[in-house]
Amino acid sequence: MAKWLFKTEPSTYSFDDLSREKTTVWEGVKNPTALIHLRSMRKGDQVIIYHTGNERSAVGYASVVSNPYADPKAKNEKIVVVDLKAGKRLANPVTLDQIKSDKTFAGFDLIRIGRLSIVPVPDAMWKRIEELSSN
Repeated sequence: MAKWLFKTEPSTYSFDDLSREKTTVWEGVKNPTALIHLRSMRKGDQVIIYHTGNERSAVGYASVVSNPYADPKAKNEKIVVVDLKAGKRLANPVTLDQIKSDKTFAGFDLIRIGRLSIVPVPDAMWKRIEELSSN
């Protein structure tokens, strides 16, 4: 089971929206690297939802509940989507500043490739986000 971080602009689609809807199709990904990540996902993978914009923090959990499939709205078969199911909210948001100042996250793609909307989260970094959230 892989672990991922999905970035979203909360004014467009927030963790609260996902929680209210229970499940959603994660669509709109166009970046080639993010699409590679999306294509490698499998049902059961875990996700941290990260709010961009003014919030810039990890806020909640979700899980991938479908394998990737062609986006029915796209004319390009290379564009794929997955279905996400809402999980619980983090006890406390984990801010980008907290992540940047913690040596555990050295080399994390969230920091290295800031514009990328989907990044893998190594186990040690996932665990550290959980720890930071509980403080």
